[in-house]
Formats: sequence, C-alpha cells, structure tokens
Amino acid sequence: MGIDVDPNWWKTLFDEIYLITDARSVCDEALTCREIDVICELLPMKASHRILDLCGGHGRHAFELCKRGFTECTLLDYSRVLIDVAKTRAIENNYSVDFIQCDARNAELPSETFDHVIIMGNSLGYIQEPEADIKILTEAYRVLREGGWLLVDIADGTTVKQSFNPNAWHEIGKATVVCRQREIRGDFIRARELVIDKHKGLIRDQTYALRLYDSEALEALFRQAGFSKFNVHINFSPHQSDGDYGFMNNRMIGLGQKD
Repeated sequence: MGIDVDPNWWKTLFDEIYLITDARSVCDEALTCREIDVICELLPMKASHRILDLCGGHGRHAFELCKRGFTECTLLDYSRVLIDVAKTRAIENNYSVDFIQCDARNAELPSETFDHVIIMGNSLGYIQEPEADIKILTEAYRVLREGGWLLVDIADGTTVKQSFNPNAWHEIGKATVVCRQREIRGDFIRARELVIDKHKGLIRDQTYALRLYDSEALEALFRQAGFSKFNVHINFSPHQSDGDYGFMNNRMIGLGQKD
C-alpha cells in the first residue's frame, strides 16, 4: 500500500517537533554559517541592501545575516510557531528583523521593495498544486527591485533519485528516535515520519510529500516566473559528515536577476 498524504500537510508540520527532528540541518549554527558564506559569495550584497528571507522558518539565515552587519532583513514564513520562535530569539539577541506570517504565494508586500530574496533549506515543492512554486517565484520577482537577485537553495532531484533509500532513521540524544518510510511517485517523494520518545511513546505520526526538481526543471521555474537571467549551480553540499539528512545532502542553487 502506498503512502497517502494530506495536501495541506505543510500547514501543520513545521512546529516545535520539526525543530527537533530536523535539528541536524536547521539548528546547526556551523552549517548555517557555511550556507550564508555561499550566499555572500554568490550575491553582490551590501550591508544596506534590503533582504527578504522567504519561507525563512525560525530565522536562522536572517539572524546570521544580522550578525554579519546586514541591517535590513525581513523574514516571511507560513508557520506561526516558527515565526514566534524567531521573534523570541530576535528579542533575546537584539536582532533587527521584520517578521511576516503569511503564504509565500501572496507575500502581501509592496512591489520592487527588496535588493535580494533568498529561499533556503529546500522550501519549494511542498504544495501539490502544480503552479504553487511558480507563484512563489513570481512573488519573489514582483517584490525585487530592478537588478535585484533571487537565490533558491533546493534538493537536487537527480541525485536524490539516484541515491534513494526508502527507509531511514536516526536518534536524537538518548530519548528520541525518528523513523521515515519513503517512496517515489513520479517527481514526488512521499514519506511517513514516526517520532518516538523512548519514555513517552509515539509523539508524531505524519505523512508529507515533496516535489523533486532537476536543474532543467529549476531553470524552467525561473523562466516562468519572469527571470530572463538565471543559472543553476549543482553539487552544493554544506553537510560535512555522511548521513541521511532528509535529501539535504546534495542540493542545487538557482540564481536569477530581475531585468
């Protein structure tokens, strides 16, 4: 029997438990630093530039940019839980970041506002609606100023399919085990995730789906969103140790500039 997925799974998965199950990728400060190093290398960024961290979660990239002297950062994410976590950390560390909680397909921001938009951490492909990711990139294009840049960090679908493992699990500390059963259907990965506390028992049983992109499909997204200047860098692997990081081992970076 295949894995059935609620198409609205992405509205509830990204919460406090997600910050535990995916901590190896989303709560690793050294990893975040390496990712920001790449952003700063690829984009012509100045401290005064306005930067939108689209689908920015709990703020790890925006905050690292703040540490490096970037003073005009905005974080947008759908998850109220992650936005609240980010707001708390911003207050604790005196980070100057604006926060917006909304759907990235309708950013509710003025046009031509930002010098750069970044979409990090494989944040496309969640919504099964065929045009969803085009709408997200179209919004990014709309809010960019003329000459502004979009950077998208996404799993390399070609490599994911070549190295696909239907079963994976890892332990977190001494008490938590994360088990994932996965299958490929066309260009989608479907997965069931069980999170087990050795003392409390099952704390999560949820399914989710992720659309996979190869470099040509990512280029097509940029083109359909309005970008005429774009390119894709493959073989982006910020993790420095082996392991199954939920398809975050091998990624691509798409870059597009607004005319």
